[in-house]
Amino acid sequence: MSGAQEKNNRVKLAVSRSVADLRRIVAGWRAAGDTVALVPTMGALHEGHLALVGAARAQCHRVAVTIFVNPTQFDDRADLARYPSDIGRDTRLLSEAGADLLFIPAQEEMYPPGFATAVTVSGLTACLCGATRPSHFDGVSTIVSKLLCQAAPDAAFFGEKDYQQLLVVRRAARDLDIPVRIESVATARDADGLALSSRNANLSREDRARAPALYRILCELARALASGGPAKSILEQGRRMLEDAGFARIDYLELRDGETLAALDRARPPARLFAAAWLGSTRLIDNISVA
Repeated sequence: MSGAQEKNNRVKLAVSRSVADLRRIVAGWRAAGDTVALVPTMGALHEGHLALVGAARAQCHRVAVTIFVNPTQFDDRADLARYPSDIGRDTRLLSEAGADLLFIPAQEEMYPPGFATAVTVSGLTACLCGATRPSHFDGVSTIVSKLLCQAAPDAAFFGEKDYQQLLVVRRAARDLDIPVRIESVATARDADGLALSSRNANLSREDRARAPALYRILCELARALASGGPAKSILEQGRRMLEDAGFARIDYLELRDGETLAALDRARPPARLFAAAWLGSTRLIDNISVA
């Protein structure tokens, strides 16, 4: 066990609700010579979030986790209203995982009266989720930029399930000269392959049984693409496979460059296969590398 992990095991989880208190605590860590990791979340935590905490603990002395359901990244108010929340459970999980601080700001703390600033990342946000949710990534890049400035961590940790978000955050931090490393952690999955997501709790029993088909089909398509086949025909077949598996609506199924998100007509490194599809009222996303 590393020294950073040993130190975390001796610390009780603190809870902060104001930016001033967050900065006070982080300043104390800095004064003691500690490095700081940040794990931004919207709560409803699962093993994927805890994997981020574990990766953060392995690299830094202190780990701060944020829970804030950010309204500016929802283009559907009904989706915002049904987003799952259980702060009590989340607090217990983070304490058990060895996090040092939980930051739970109110909406007024993050968006005070008169708030009029947005961080927009162009290019990377024009496709995939950005094509069907045009304001989503402005909300993401704005709130993450605020959190990075508030906590001033050495590193911030994001999961590869939200791969486009990872690239957008990395670009925003680079372009704004925010002195932080943006670290990625592999997608956490259930035993049947379904990518872990807080939204999975909204799936009906029948839809939960169908949901693993998304990952299975992506894996099958990735093998076909890796063999050199043309993306257009393989992806057309993939759409039919998803429809046959019960996905009533497919927002996208695309092969793109894993660094620039440029569309590809054939697989070449670092190609990734991206999908977003609906089961009932629940939108599932996933992506995998095409070797």
